[in-house]
Amino acid sequence: MDFLMNLISTDGFILGTLVPFLFVLTIVVFIHELGHYWIGRMCGIGAKVFSVGFGPELIGFDDKRGTRWRLSAIPLGGYVKFIGDMNAASTTTTDHDPGEGLSEAELREAFQNKSVWRRAATVAAGPIANFILAVFIFAAVFAVFGRSIADPVVAEVRENSAAEAAGIMPDDIFISLDGIEVAEFSDVQRYVSPRAGQPIEMVLDRNSEQVTVTVTPERLEVEDRFGNKIEQGVIGVLNNNEVGNRRIQNYGVGESFWLGIKEVGYVISRTAGYLSGVVVGREKADQIGGPIRVAQVSGQVATLGFVALLNLAAVLSVSIGLLNLLPIPVLDGGHLLFYAFEAVRGKPLSANAQEIGYKIGFALILSLMVFATWNDISLLMGAS
Repeated sequence: MDFLMNLISTDGFILGTLVPFLFVLTIVVFIHELGHYWIGRMCGIGAKVFSVGFGPELIGFDDKRGTRWRLSAIPLGGYVKFIGDMNAASTTTTDHDPGEGLSEAELREAFQNKSVWRRAATVAAGPIANFILAVFIFAAVFAVFGRSIADPVVAEVRENSAAEAAGIMPDDIFISLDGIEVAEFSDVQRYVSPRAGQPIEMVLDRNSEQVTVTVTPERLEVEDRFGNKIEQGVIGVLNNNEVGNRRIQNYGVGESFWLGIKEVGYVISRTAGYLSGVVVGREKADQIGGPIRVAQVSGQVATLGFVALLNLAAVLSVSIGLLNLLPIPVLDGGHLLFYAFEAVRGKPLSANAQEIGYKIGFALILSLMVFATWNDISLLMGAS
């Protein structure tokens, strides 16, 4: 009985982890697939299936256009199967005839019978929908709840830190970093965090005089409030409520949307920077996580409240949109790569070339999933 109560309690697996995970993932996946579906319909492409999740159907219905809307058993993604597709990945390679078994009306709406630009727009719409969703979530949070900000003033300089070595002092005010204007203390944190080992030129206001210093952030392992450990760049300066005049800044609708766009831009930049850092060996790959990590983080963030969970959904939406744009066959970016070749050549790549590409893409994605799951399991074992 105790086991059952722990399972369904708000800090147990079902309500504490599974429900927040499914909430976040379902929103992100539904909007991604809705982007594909909606633009596809605008481009005159018919859809046979719109599925949130994979595997056996749990519930579903047919709309008047003949599309089967379904919720499936494995909630780790989703797909739109357009008329003419071989499968959920929208592939039509080898000897498959997209028109085989289709009526005349269906042939007019078949995916492969549309122009390359209509197909490209339909494919690109999924990731773009993810970015738009994130903008709306961030904007709504800023408009309703405002944002906590602090003036970019140094309250304390830690001993033996990069900031101390560079001559930064308490009460210094950050003006710019590498020529980029600083408006609040979080601007400093965000700029420094991904730049461990990279010199940064900082302009400071010290007693109404400008001082320029060069600081090289150190790479340190830091712990968040949940005990998760990550490596990031730090210079060793602290801000506090008194010196930073920490407060809640309220925004109008227009300002909120602009901030939402900037926030999405920051997440894209940070994610792309990390991935490129992994490729060149500057960053460790242990932060690449899979469904287990997302579920764990969803449960942790849910303890902070609904707004925090919405913010996580926005960040995850951007990350999934960016991941899908990678030029790997099977992903949306891979399809767009094929369409780019088709637009330049005036005809599609050969069926054999596409098939080889999909096989390579599938192998890469499978390897990434195995690696991410291994990272997740290693993290859980290390925390136990």
